[in-house]
Amino acid sequence: MLDTLITGARVRTFDDARPWAGAVGITGGRIAFVGEEAEAPAAREHRRLDGGLLTPGIIDSHNHLLLGFDPDAVSLEGAETLEEVRRRIAELADARPDLTWICAENAVYSVVHGRRPAARDLAGITSRPVFVTTYDQHSVWLNDAAIRALRLDDGGDIPWGRPERDADGRATGWVTDFYTSAMTTAGLAGLQRDIPMYSPERRYRKLLGSLEMATAAGITTVVEPQVPLAEIDLFRRARDEGRLSSRVIAALFHPMGSDGAFRKQLRAAADAAPSGDRLSFGPVKLYADDVIEPHNAWMLEDYANRPGHRGHPSAPLGELTRVVTELDRLGFQTHTHATGDGGIRLALDAIEHAARTNGTRDRRHGIVHVECLAPTDLPRFAELGVTAAMQPRHCSPDLVAGTWMENIGEARWDRAWRLRSLMASGAHVALSSDWQVGEMDPLIGLYSALTRAGLDGGNAWTPAERLGLDDALRGYTAEGAWAWHREGEYGIIREGAEADLVAWSEDLYALEPDPAALLQQRAEVTWVGGEVVHEAATARATAGHYGALTSCSAHAEGGHAHV
Repeated sequence: MLDTLITGARVRTFDDARPWAGAVGITGGRIAFVGEEAEAPAAREHRRLDGGLLTPGIIDSHNHLLLGFDPDAVSLEGAETLEEVRRRIAELADARPDLTWICAENAVYSVVHGRRPAARDLAGITSRPVFVTTYDQHSVWLNDAAIRALRLDDGGDIPWGRPERDADGRATGWVTDFYTSAMTTAGLAGLQRDIPMYSPERRYRKLLGSLEMATAAGITTVVEPQVPLAEIDLFRRARDEGRLSSRVIAALFHPMGSDGAFRKQLRAAADAAPSGDRLSFGPVKLYADDVIEPHNAWMLEDYANRPGHRGHPSAPLGELTRVVTELDRLGFQTHTHATGDGGIRLALDAIEHAARTNGTRDRRHGIVHVECLAPTDLPRFAELGVTAAMQPRHCSPDLVAGTWMENIGEARWDRAWRLRSLMASGAHVALSSDWQVGEMDPLIGLYSALTRAGLDGGNAWTPAERLGLDDALRGYTAEGAWAWHREGEYGIIREGAEADLVAWSEDLYALEPDPAALLQQRAEVTWVGGEVVHEAATARATAGHYGALTSCSAHAEGGHAHV
């Protein structure tokens, strides 16, 4: 007898042996029946859905759970002017006299024109230190009180970034190289000492809030791509407290410049890390280059609007190859950030060298973002068995017009986010959100994959790279499972697989001719291991809680994937 029988919806299985069905049965947390209702065994519980679509649970292959939302900070999303930034920060400062630091998140670079923001732009708001992160988490903006508190006015330094200084050596209030430095052992320790927002307790609150949003959005497996060694215990705590509502695959962060001793430490930490049905560690996060907007990503040719400048790799040439080769030898799967075509080639070359040197097969190393891909490198993903972990929302013109588009130049726009071309080449493309840099809601990702347009439906570009709904859903399910060696367990509805499922409010396939209708849908029910971890009707009945989650998940309209 089945534990649960689910009927009343079309079922897209992503199992080639039976692509579609009308009923799914669960026993002991696994799929025990796939077929039509008339053929189904008896069940202790019969869950009849009100139409709609049932699919495998979403696998979000790049989701920064630890970034999350901080209720004691102010969000600057949508704040396009300095006046609005100042207003929001002042509002928090006035409302919270208890805060020793005033923290803000998601500032855009263009809030002042023709230069980087500086401490003087925050003058007069409050006498307390102000700490602001940019939407891509790569830069920080400080006021004069923060400069003094951190002793940067005395020529001091910080372990979590590189303070910019003027011609006289005075700190301007702008800090670069933030996220890659902040997640090192020394950087995180310094942040936790200096900035209250990075205390372990506040980071844990962000983790739990992000997990709650994930299950509400139909995400059953989240890949947290950048966990510092010092924060492994946050995940242990969530597991021990039963707070992992979705499964978590956690990648450990490897700062470029670390030596062989650190890589051995990584191996020991991964082997000793907490694990269980909903938690696993093992992949390693690396950086091949930085980001395109501030002209830092490594390009094969000059930036269109900065002749003579091609950005830079994240480490001296040759080091990424040495690191990937050693990590591959130690049994690690790597997950490497690369946005520029030069950075992507560096990562592909490193992976190819590692496999050839070590004789390894099917490691399934991944490259994340893949924003600007040289034509000659496109077939190498399939040839090398490399996963392209990409974010459809990030190619939306409302995010990339002005900076990304102008920096790359129109002659190279056909290299941008080549989702369709990569899939057509036989490459594995695992789709994801890059939360909290982008919206977590996979429906926004699906809409973006289908349209290459902004959320208002306008200004679509590079239409040749649009996906159909079935390919996009496969990217969020079966392809995500393959990327992390979970095919057959996750991302598929067939007997023996984990009962990780999501019931959508309507049949998404019926909405494909009108992609904008996807933005009005939601995950009605989410199951992980056969357990209902989210139900929209229950959430709506709890003081509009689901609505609050939905508004949070669709927040980031001013930035895209950079971490």
